[in-house]
Amino acid sequence: MQKINKNVVLALLSLTSLVFLLFQLYYYKFYLSQKNGAVFSKVRGSQSGQDSTRWHVVRKFLGLISSHNIPVYLIDPLILGLVDKDIEQIRTSPDAPSPECKYFCAPRDFTTFALLDKTWKHEVGLFRTAEKMGFQWLKIINKDPRLDGMDDLSGIEIPLHYIFKLASHAIHLVVFYERSGNYLWHGPLRLKHHMDRKFVPFRKLHFGRYPGAYEKPELLLVSIDDLKVQIPKNPSSFLEEMSYSRFLECRYREARAFFQLYPDDASLDAVEFRKKAKSLLHLAALTLNNLGVKFWLSSGTCLGWYRQCNIIPHSKDVDLGVFIRDYKADIIPAFQKAGLSLKHKFGKVEDSLELSFQGEDDVKLDIFFFYEEDDHIWNGGTQAKSGKKFKYFFPKFTLCWTEFVELKVHVPCETLQYVEANYGPDWKVPVKTWDWKSSPSNVQYNGVWPVNEWDDVIQIY
Repeated sequence: MQKINKNVVLALLSLTSLVFLLFQLYYYKFYLSQKNGAVFSKVRGSQSGQDSTRWHVVRKFLGLISSHNIPVYLIDPLILGLVDKDIEQIRTSPDAPSPECKYFCAPRDFTTFALLDKTWKHEVGLFRTAEKMGFQWLKIINKDPRLDGMDDLSGIEIPLHYIFKLASHAIHLVVFYERSGNYLWHGPLRLKHHMDRKFVPFRKLHFGRYPGAYEKPELLLVSIDDLKVQIPKNPSSFLEEMSYSRFLECRYREARAFFQLYPDDASLDAVEFRKKAKSLLHLAALTLNNLGVKFWLSSGTCLGWYRQCNIIPHSKDVDLGVFIRDYKADIIPAFQKAGLSLKHKFGKVEDSLELSFQGEDDVKLDIFFFYEEDDHIWNGGTQAKSGKKFKYFFPKFTLCWTEFVELKVHVPCETLQYVEANYGPDWKVPVKTWDWKSSPSNVQYNGVWPVNEWDDVIQIY
């Protein structure tokens, strides 16, 4: 028998293996991929592997929500940051094909979208379709703060977040709710005890750590990496808003406990004052927001929000804080145009500036300007008859959003420290007799204005 050439056998075996491998790839691509979506569509110019996986998962998710007529929009900060650099080109060529996968192939563990609650309710059908497409999903619910009030803490739970996972990528769908202050709110992501804490890297989720408040965005339909998607019309504004979006709820439970000890003043005078103070606060917010001046609830108005979720009826004024860096010369004429006359102007921009405007009847608006030092923040006070100066010291703080008397407004995030600095450890006890020169815990004497400056730093109208 003729001896078999080993090289020929090896070559035949190699050729047979190659043919079988090519057949497997063909079968997998043109049969299995259409059946169960396991193969990732090719994106022009994209890298192989994980990059195309991200694009494919986003494409499948958009197909999923489109099949259920769910209007979502992209809020992923990483992708919006990339899009913002090319926003003019994207706007002018909304249907232009993408030469490469530049945005949705960017390295990340998840992609974030937003959903307005009132636009969609039928989640059961969505979950069934998602499972058929290969997605795993997770629903996170928590209490609805919109139903809380002085008379009831409802405890009713609502969906706050959905997570859809396919292969090694996840879609984070954040549910936004409209609140009475005419803004959008999303809740925190808090896992129940029975939930899989390894489902996705929860700590990395951009919209999960804190509740957030946003203005209603104007949306733009664009094509990104050959995928049609809605985005905020001005991505840079949204990203800036996101940086300062943290939201604090009013503490209704603590307020109810406060009123059990100190019954609320329900007299006609108190009701009338609160009505006027609310109107004045809304007017002040509108005026300062139109000027682009950031402000927050300060002094007694902040104390009322934090302690009793309402305006303190015996306070007789509305108090706001503004960082001196945000001061604008247009503030006074803007308030005068809004119908509020200037009552007094103390100090100067460089030192201890404060403004007071006369509202309806005897309700006034006080705006205190705050100065930032290396280790503290302070605002000033001036006694008109003597020219004496005073300084009020606060620990450093940042600003959060809250809802107060149906208004989206800022308060110090570190509210307890802010209130304690001003009112001391007994801030929970109402005080109806208050001397602004001696009662605050954080006040210090700060000298006297030079007499030759009085005409400029002590102006009473």
